[in-house]
Amino acid sequence: MEDAKFKAILERHGRDPANLLAMLQDIQKEENYLPREDLVRLAKELAVPITRIYGLATFFKAFSLKPRGKHICTVCMGTACHVRGAPRLVEQVEREFSLKAGETTPDRKLTLETVNCVGACALGPLVILDGEYHGNMNAAKLDKVITEVKKG
Repeated sequence: MEDAKFKAILERHGRDPANLLAMLQDIQKEENYLPREDLVRLAKELAVPITRIYGLATFFKAFSLKPRGKHICTVCMGTACHVRGAPRLVEQVEREFSLKAGETTPDRKLTLETVNCVGACALGPLVILDGEYHGNMNAAKLDKVITEVKKG
């Protein structure tokens, strides 16, 4: 991350180690993942053990230590979504972008993730693309939703 953005994150949170989680969220928002070099730098700047930072970064599923795509496609695999066809939706995205769940396309255009449940069972099957919920999904609707991702 460029120096000015990194320093702005530190200053926004008062360089206070008590705000470490919020700083990690800001770094991930900027980079779409938590780059190792940013975590090492954060540990040095805040004078906290790198193990503390990695402990938070690996505990919360919302954080990623691997580069992620510009677009994040999350498919709910909870029971209600699963029985209504979520596995077929995952397969559709996998075929369309030549990747498997948990992976990112080589051009970092898309990351496909699955989650156990998002608590929106009445909307199942549910696909979340870049934070936007798309309920009662089927193959045709999913194709429309990911059209923008395919364009670029």
